[in-house]
Order: sequence, then structure tokens, then C-alpha cells
Amino acid sequence: MQKSPDGLIPARGFLKAGLAPRPCFNDGSYPEPLEIVIDDKSTRKAVQSLRTPSSTYERRVRYSVLEFDKLLDSSSIDAIGWDQIAKTIYRNYQLFDGFVVLHGTDSLAYTCSALSFMLHNLGKPVVLTGSQAPMMELQTDAQDNLLSSLIIAGHFMIPEVCLFFNFKLFRGNRTTKVSADDFQAFASPNLPPLATISSLRTNVQWNNVYRPTDVTPFSIQTKLDTAHVACLRIFPGMRPEMVDAVLRLEGLKGLILETFGAGNTPGGPDSAMTRVLADAVKRGIVIVNVTQCLSGSVSALYAPATVLGRAGVVFGQDMTSEAALTKLAYLLALPDATPQEVAKRMSISIRGELTETTRTHFEHPKRSGVLTPELSNLAALGYAVQKGNLQDTKDIIRGEPRWLLNDADYNLNTPVVSGIPYCLLKVPS
Repeated sequence: MQKSPDGLIPARGFLKAGLAPRPCFNDGSYPEPLEIVIDDKSTRKAVQSLRTPSSTYERRVRYSVLEFDKLLDSSSIDAIGWDQIAKTIYRNYQLFDGFVVLHGTDSLAYTCSALSFMLHNLGKPVVLTGSQAPMMELQTDAQDNLLSSLIIAGHFMIPEVCLFFNFKLFRGNRTTKVSADDFQAFASPNLPPLATISSLRTNVQWNNVYRPTDVTPFSIQTKLDTAHVACLRIFPGMRPEMVDAVLRLEGLKGLILETFGAGNTPGGPDSAMTRVLADAVKRGIVIVNVTQCLSGSVSALYAPATVLGRAGVVFGQDMTSEAALTKLAYLLALPDATPQEVAKRMSISIRGELTETTRTHFEHPKRSGVLTPELSNLAALGYAVQKGNLQDTKDIIRGEPRWLLNDADYNLNTPVVSGIPYCLLKVPS
């Protein structure tokens, strides 16, 4: 970004003006240009490449910068811009090991969420980043954010659409912008960071990394037209007519409803608000319930939320509004999408965007085949105590050499007193 009479605007020539003069982005070797595919005809364009100095892992990252013909302020991005990014990654997927997308912060969480659904069977890192202050400013976070993104994309096989900001790597579709001016601008309220940067190394939480479950080739889904979906925030005293007016917009196919707390709205089973929502669902509009809160999930915990569920409103679990909106647009854009199928898939995790929950399932451990010798002996001991059978209790304890029942404490005392646990002396026969 550069200054203008109207405020900051996008500027061209980022590699030459912003990266080449900085030793942390340019080791001075100036390697040969790299070829980048720029259109669907496989036209290749030679672009100047740079190379970073050696990292902590004794590797250098060689990279190029492709600037689109039209540069956008991120507040102006739409589905066309998302298609342009997705197609660029798709065309060059076989030519590069990873991708870093430079993006303004205003709509960064929306773009991360959209791309996570658009990129199918991703097997390489796609890291989106930006900054709160331009690269050319004296006090800026741009250098740290971009350099760390390059290091992650060039060193670690994290096959997700991620957002990097302020020394943390997040799953892109779990993020939301939480500050307009702090360097810590983004948060992932319902999922810990995938990685954090320290002064010595990059600490990746590999157990949290989402990976494809099949070997289907990489592909993309485009045309996520957000003109067919809307997002509406519920507030105290909101009139049902306002909601109805939105739900009757021409061409509307889906609505993200930002509700109170765990998914509640004003009114009851027979209220005007509930009737408005139920009628819209009957007309084929998919309505998804997400919470206004920064963290947490919606559920049928309170009666108002239960009423919404019975009216056909889908529980969006712990999705952010950004993820819910872009996921709804993505599902509605799929070939042969039906409202019923879209509603069903909105509450199912596709790219790790939500935490799936189920009711507690009780099952006898023997039936599930996980009854270990320790658990078997403990179960037998429980039955012996319940029946008041002292001899069986003694036999089980003496024959259990492997587990806690015969372990000594810090004073070398065992639970057995004269061959009988003290607690068992209190059990009536």
C-alpha cells in the first residue's frame, strides 16, 4: 500500500520496491526468473525470483511474486477475486511447492474461508497473510508476517489454507478479525493455532493439521456467488418484518443468522419470528444458526434454540460467520445442489471448519472389544464387592500384579490390610 490524497491505496512493483532491498528477503544471489502460468491457455510468464538467506533449518526459500493486472483493496474483493486466486494456484500447482497470498486484512478471514472450500484435495501449503501497517512504514508488522509465511510455506508440508499473523499460523476457515489496529489482528477462537513462531524455530502442532483422506487429484470449485446468500445479526427488539424482508429478497438462497449466546432468538414456538423463519425454510431457503459470541457453539441447550431447530434452521455448531457464509455459498454453487442436501452438509465438517459433536454413547466395553486385562479385573472386583463376596475379592486382588491395587504409596503402604482392602471392611454383606 502507498499513500495518496484519498488514503492508502494498492501499489505495483512490490518485489522490486518492498522485497529486493531487504536482506532478509534477498540474499543477493538473484537467481534465474521463474515461469508462472498466467491464464487458462497455459501461457507462461518469466518473473524475477529472489532467494532468502539460510533459515534455522539450513534451507533457503526461492520465490517469485505475481501481481494481478488489477490490484484491489481487500474491502472490494468478491467471488470473482476468489476465483482469480484459486485459478492461479490451480494453474501453477505443479510448478511450486507452496503458495503465499498477500491480502488486505479487512476481508482476509472471508477469503481464507472461501479458498479452503474451493481448493479440493489440497496437498501443499497455501498461506494468506497481510499486515496492519504497510511494508514501507517505519513501524510495520508486514516484514515479520510475510517472511514467516514464506518460511512456513517453504519448509513445512501443511496442506491447508492457512492465515498467518503475528507469529501464529491459523486454520484459515477458523479465523476472524478481532482488531482494527493491533498487530494481533486475528484470532481463532475455537481452534488452537496450527503453529507458532519463536526466536529459534517454528513449532507445528501436527496433531491439529487437517489432511486429505484420499488420493484424488487436486481440483478447484469456482463461482461462489455470495449474492445468493446473506448474513443477518439478531438484536433485542428486532421486528420479524425486518427478517422477513431479507428472506424475501429476489434470488436469495441462504441466510446466516447470527443469534444470541448458544443460538437463541426472540420469541417462542408460535411467535411471528419463528413463523417467518419456518416459512422461509419451506420455500427452500437454507438458514444457518451461528452465535454472535467470539467463541463457543450453538446448540439446542435453551428452548429458543430448540424451537429454531424444529423450524428447520440448521445449527452451525462453532463456525465463524465468515466460514458459515462462504461454506453456504460454496455448497449452493455445487452442481445439482438441493436445499435439503445443503442444509445437511452445513452441520458436517468439510475442511475442519467446525467441531462435530454427538451425544454421549454408552456401551459395554466388552462389546466394543476394548476390555483390557486391567479393566477386566477392575470390573470383576466391582461385581465381587457388590455381591459382598469376600473370598472372590481377595482372590482378585492377590492375582492382580500389574495395576494400582497392589501398588505402594510414598510410605510403601499398599491398599491391602491383612489381605483385605480397608474400604471393603465397611461394605455390608
